[in-house]
Amino acid sequence: MSSKNEHQHLQKLANQRADVYISEQFKALIDEAENEIEQVKPKDLYVLDKKIILIDVREPEEFASGYINAHNNLTLPRGKLEFMAIKKIADVYGQDANIVTYCLKGPRGSLAAFQLKKMGFKNVKNLKGGILNWLDKGNTIHSYLGELTLAK
Repeated sequence: MSSKNEHQHLQKLANQRADVYISEQFKALIDEAENEIEQVKPKDLYVLDKKIILIDVREPEEFASGYINAHNNLTLPRGKLEFMAIKKIADVYGQDANIVTYCLKGPRGSLAAFQLKKMGFKNVKNLKGGILNWLDKGNTIHSYLGELTLAK
């Protein structure tokens, strides 16, 4: 094996190892968030009071495809959450606000809720399975097209 080929082979192995390490570390981070944050089911959202703040942590183009309607909706993309949380949540609703985060499948919502908890928010939960789980249970989302439900 030439030195160039050997280097490429070693680089490939290093990249694969890094991918595994990052994947394992990321999974551990998600597991920690899910263990620390209460995971609510779609049916649990029906009984939460009107003071709930539902926070969609997906990206704007994802939000445009449809969102869960609530009395208090906020869109705070996961990548901007820490920068916007105080101004958009604490200053308006307080640190004790009843918050439920959600994303597409659940992990980003759990990570966002965990981060909010670390920032001092006391009543933070996540929608288990995200908006896909919400839709799977026959619930409606809202978009510029109107109300949408999955066809069975």
